[in-house]
Amino acid sequence: MYSEKVMDHFQNPRNVGEIENASGVGTVGNAKCGDIMRIYLDIDENQIIRDVKFKTFGCGAAVATSSMATELVKGKNIQEAMKITNKAVAEALDGLPPVKMHCSLLAEEAIHAALWDYAQKHNITIEGLQKPKSDIHEGEETEEEEY
Repeated sequence: MYSEKVMDHFQNPRNVGEIENASGVGTVGNAKCGDIMRIYLDIDENQIIRDVKFKTFGCGAAVATSSMATELVKGKNIQEAMKITNKAVAEALDGLPPVKMHCSLLAEEAIHAALWDYAQKHNITIEGLQKPKSDIHEGEETEEEEY
């Protein structure tokens, strides 16, 4: 069961779209469920996120977490944006079902991927930021199905 906030952000997502010539763009996916999330950041000379947009292909929870994540980072500086975790996204939505928590992780990773892109373009280091994975399950052991 989804909270009213999840349903609101799914049915009326905020900040949908693209930013031309974005300061940073991050795309992450989840091969297991097929969700793909792309976040665009417009960061000013003071490292404040002036604008943020997203495009998400996925379930309702993926759309809702993308929408909420954009709301959480807008107006923040890059260090504040770094502190936004998947738990913070889920809590801001009044919770997610356990089987949908990976959507909030996608949102966190997409923010980090966009910040990584920004850092690369501006030749800077953002404290605590690591190179993002394109798939949130990258590096995990995969179980091969036998036929």
